[in-house]
Amino acid sequence: MSAAAIKGWCPGALRPMQSGDGLVVRVRPFGGRLDAAQMSGLAHLAERHGNGLIDVTSRANLQIRGVSEASHRPLLDGLAQLALLDPDADTESRRNILVTPFWRDGDETQALAAELEEALADSALELPTKFGFAIDDGNSRVLAGNSADVRIERDAAGGLLVRADGARFGRSVARGEAVAGVLAVARWFVASGIRDGRGRMATHLAAGAQLPEALCGEAEPAPIMAAARPGLYPQGAMVGIAFGQMAHTTLNQLAGCGHALRMTPWRMVLSEGKRTMPSASGLITEAFDPALRVVACSGAPRCREAHADTRGLAAALAQSIGGAAQLHVSGCAKGCAHSGAAAITLIATAKGFDLVRGGSTRDAPILRGLDRDDIVRDPSILMGGH
Repeated sequence: MSAAAIKGWCPGALRPMQSGDGLVVRVRPFGGRLDAAQMSGLAHLAERHGNGLIDVTSRANLQIRGVSEASHRPLLDGLAQLALLDPDADTESRRNILVTPFWRDGDETQALAAELEEALADSALELPTKFGFAIDDGNSRVLAGNSADVRIERDAAGGLLVRADGARFGRSVARGEAVAGVLAVARWFVASGIRDGRGRMATHLAAGAQLPEALCGEAEPAPIMAAARPGLYPQGAMVGIAFGQMAHTTLNQLAGCGHALRMTPWRMVLSEGKRTMPSASGLITEAFDPALRVVACSGAPRCREAHADTRGLAAALAQSIGGAAQLHVSGCAKGCAHSGAAAITLIATAKGFDLVRGGSTRDAPILRGLDRDDIVRDPSILMGGH
């Protein structure tokens, strides 16, 4: 079986995943950042070697879609020329790092990210493929709601701490100890938490696992910042990507602004240093655009596992979801686009859509086999109107 056909792991550039529209090639920007030349180069590669569509993922990565077996090799060569390729697939899979987009010039975020990337590349850790790290070292935390197993954060006084996901407190560390502390927690997890090559830190701790005393601490992490929205920030202009997918022309337009791009896990990107909102096609620029409340996977026909066109349905329902409710439309039970709970979750099946309220694709539906056209005609059924 080819690497592209293997399931149960996240795709990479060196180990792509087969989907309904070809190979999905995931690009992991170093430090969570792309300069203008890399953005322009990626747009060109997506047009030339893929189908021109680019996903923005919940792991703050980009995915080039529609790549063929024949075009994969020249795509990798192009990524290498852009300094966006790891030396091997194992190194690539370990470099699963979220970086706060709200860092400032002169702070320690980018240095910590580079140091952790280098340390992971040099390590022999055999981590589960979804095991990840977060560098969330601002005065308030912005990545607390995003998936990560070991986190570098700050306490209320500004000191650095290392915290295992699921633990209330972290261990205070000096600047030079932070990355070593992260690796120590990861090594403990490898020794005690992996089952059949899988496992997550929070689940491990919730099941009763106890961190060694040397890895425990009493440092309370900084408060959590309100959810980011499109708009202007001191670091630049934040824009949303509808349903997490854009055309290569949109990325090229962003590159033409001349500003670097900081990735986020919220299907938004931050145009670094930009003082006005970008006007490229396909961007969400309004802070309360209804599309921001809707999450949808690639769906059919782009994904071979999907039972329905998820994005078409999501677009049709976006205006109908009231208040701050979040809608998740998943093409199958895996829930790739959103692993957490949502106010409304629709799961496509061979017999129609199953409905979960206040849960995720892993929870029991309250209604099964809903017809797509009936849902669009009367969305109140999703909110309990019947």
